[in-house]
Amino acid sequence: MINDKKTSVLKRLLTYTKPYRVSMIVALLCAILSVTLSLLTPILIGRAVDYILEPGKVDFEGIRGILGWLAFAIGGSALFQWMMTFHTNRITFHTVKDLRTRAFKQLNKVPLKYIDQNSHGNIINRMVNDIDAVSDGLLQGFAQLFTGVVTIVGTIIFMLSINIRIGLAVIILTPLSLFVAAFISKRIYNKFSEQSKIKGEMSGLIEEMVGNQKLVKTFSYEDRAIRRFEEINQRLHKCGVAAQFYSSLTNPCTRFVNGIVYATVGILGAFTAIQGLISVGQLSSFLAYANQYTKPFNEISGVITELQSALASAQRVFALIDEVTESSEEGLLEEVKVDGSVTLKGVDFSYEAQVSLIENLNLSVLPGQRIAIVGPTGCGKTTIINLLMRFYDAEAGEIKVNHTNIKDMRRKTLRGMYGMVLQDTWLFNGTVRDNIAYGKEHATEEEIVSAAKAAHAHSFIKRLPKGYDTMLTEDGGNISQGQKQLLSIARVMLTKPSMLILDEATSNIDTRTEIYIQKAFAKLMEGRTSFIVAHRLSTIKESDIILVMNSGKIIEQGSHEALLEKKGFYAQLYHSQFAVTD
Repeated sequence: MINDKKTSVLKRLLTYTKPYRVSMIVALLCAILSVTLSLLTPILIGRAVDYILEPGKVDFEGIRGILGWLAFAIGGSALFQWMMTFHTNRITFHTVKDLRTRAFKQLNKVPLKYIDQNSHGNIINRMVNDIDAVSDGLLQGFAQLFTGVVTIVGTIIFMLSINIRIGLAVIILTPLSLFVAAFISKRIYNKFSEQSKIKGEMSGLIEEMVGNQKLVKTFSYEDRAIRRFEEINQRLHKCGVAAQFYSSLTNPCTRFVNGIVYATVGILGAFTAIQGLISVGQLSSFLAYANQYTKPFNEISGVITELQSALASAQRVFALIDEVTESSEEGLLEEVKVDGSVTLKGVDFSYEAQVSLIENLNLSVLPGQRIAIVGPTGCGKTTIINLLMRFYDAEAGEIKVNHTNIKDMRRKTLRGMYGMVLQDTWLFNGTVRDNIAYGKEHATEEEIVSAAKAAHAHSFIKRLPKGYDTMLTEDGGNISQGQKQLLSIARVMLTKPSMLILDEATSNIDTRTEIYIQKAFAKLMEGRTSFIVAHRLSTIKESDIILVMNSGKIIEQGSHEALLEKKGFYAQLYHSQFAVTD
């Protein structure tokens, strides 16, 4: 079962080398030429030995001619060895580049559910460390594959050409070395596969701790974090020791077998030479071949650890590549006229099959309306946004924009209709200018500044060390949370979308600035259908319709005044925010 799994992983890995067949053929030819020339060396040395007839009687003329051929063989072998290494490196690095590109493209195609349900550190570990392990294994594996196989086959041919009986003795002992390598290889693969999984688990923990260090310190979680890390680290240590133990057995075991082969050749060769069936020079050639014959086994045993680690890591990378992607968009609409009407009819959705969330949700939004969505935590407010944007697909029912089912249009087309400002801001490592222009690549300087002014971000940007050219660290760590939110708002204002989604868009902004932003949003929302998710009910009084949700259902809807007059759930929520406690 394990061998079948390794074989399938290896076969699949090799399919990525197909575009580089030419380099593979060149590398193989260079390996053949390099090994052939290196195998000529023992014969030439053997002949030189035979020219030494006895003390004081040496054929220097013959030896001189052999030295010329010996120099040619050694130099040629080195040249072709370099050429082979060049091409095997080319195959490896291009293959790994293609594999990393394929994995990254897949990461952009998997549903948001996959990203939400898997540790981000584990995913990063697959994209970086696991693919690096594949690179290391391939780099050594290809070189040893080409030279090793050719050396073994070539040595056998040369030995059989000198003496069949000794050559057959070496061939008979060969399976012993292969058996030892296979026995150890099986156990190494198991341990390295387990080691890769634990490394992914550790990367996830580290990413979690580093990314949320303020929370860790706020809740004094350091000691518990250390205990979690030590538990994972202990498992990794135990697994790593076992993996290294088995891998360290490989080289000594194969060397032991190789010693038996060398001793066999020496003893049989000595008796054969005494019988006069081979010369002393041929015996020395045989001994050199016996050493060269066992060398590939030693080299392969030296890289077997890297190869097993590479296969285990490749399996994890392929698991990512094989993840189910979002449904195909072939034949779907690329352009849809946006009038701002949105309809939800009989929509059902749940994140987990056992826990229902939204059931039979119905909603009809007219063009240009402002729809506020309110309700207690976990009632499904943000879930509606996820469904509108097709971050998740409804399990039943349909959602239409301008009377067109959103499943009939490309996701890029749908998402291009909306501008989103979320409570959780996101900025990348780049200039302020680049961050604002994230959704509009070729925006002019005038457009960027105008959007920043509309978002009331221009004044603080000008106070930065380099203004719009100021570099922001990852996730905007060198500016305040409120300033990050202003840049996120400016980013949306620049794109001027057909519809808006505001999910607690001003949650991190001071009250004074919020007043300006609300005015800016009011201007931006003119004529645009807008969905506003809010916890502070004072910010949604001007909405055309307020949807009051609870347990995944719309239990009330209407204007602010109408809902207050009902004295229902919304009225309770609204008054609770302004209640005075003694």
